[in-house]
Amino acid sequence: MTDTIYKGIATSTGDGRAGGRARTSDGLLGVTLAIPKVHSALKAVAAQQKTQLFDSAVAAEVGVEKTPEGGFGLNAILHVELSGVEQEAADKLVEAAHAMCPYSNATRDNIPVSLDVTVA
Repeated sequence: MTDTIYKGIATSTGDGRAGGRARTSDGLLGVTLAIPKVHSALKAVAAQQKTQLFDSAVAAEVGVEKTPEGGFGLNAILHVELSGVEQEAADKLVEAAHAMCPYSNATRDNIPVSLDVTVA
């Protein structure tokens, strides 16, 4: 990634985002979330791998950077915190969820995305 000139961070918490909250780090946006019960990439992958998650939080850190051509582009870091699993399992779950996630698929190869996984 090149030098980031602006960064926005939004964190989503709750059980698979169902009834969870999302807030921006500057406090300008805060919403209660609801998702269709049929999709949560992280929960779907955990179920496929027969792994129980107790809690999770995902913070999307999106930056604006200058491109070599003189324009602007985006970069992103997904900070994912899981509890109830070991680090190696958490890394594998998040990588698999990132491969399945419709948002990740929409941005894949369009912006650089890094995964930062921690276990609480």
